[in-house]
Amino acid sequence: MARQVHIFRSPERFLAGTIGQPGEREFYLQVVDGRRVLSVSCEKQQVAVLADRLGTLITEVGKRFGAQVDPVAGADATAAMLSTPVDAEFRVGTMGLAWDGEGSQVIVELLAISEEEVGEDVVLEDREDGPDALRVFLSLAEAQQFADLAGRLVAAGRPPCPLCANPLDPEGHICPRLNGYHRGVLG
Repeated sequence: MARQVHIFRSPERFLAGTIGQPGEREFYLQVVDGRRVLSVSCEKQQVAVLADRLGTLITEVGKRFGAQVDPVAGADATAAMLSTPVDAEFRVGTMGLAWDGEGSQVIVELLAISEEEVGEDVVLEDREDGPDALRVFLSLAEAQQFADLAGRLVAAGRPPCPLCANPLDPEGHICPRLNGYHRGVLG
């Protein structure tokens, strides 16, 4: 089957969202442009890293090029709701970020998990031998909005154990720092 590269230039929304309860959540990245909706599944850590790296990229672009982040209207909790039904096109393996100075846009590329190792030369290329990809072009403000909402989404999960940083369930967990003894939420 031929490689598919899904390109969204200035979409209405680009967001991270979840389905399920904390501890059992499935994470998705979704882009919406009119009636065109595309979702990809990913790991919580990938959402956290993408949000963090976007923040770093935005800061660096501001320092180097003097670009300003103008606030986006409508940046509220409803902007973080997935459009349903959610049907993942692929599972994200490799992620790439770039700055398009001419268009003053951030480019986010999400590549499907593949059996072959994906090198830097495949990211942002449309070669036939690469994995399926989702490429999204965002303004700095849209990228900042995504990073803010994605950061809040990741933080909304289960609180970390103060000893081992593993997620705490309401009934506690088996803490490796306590040599396997059960640790309750309150100690």
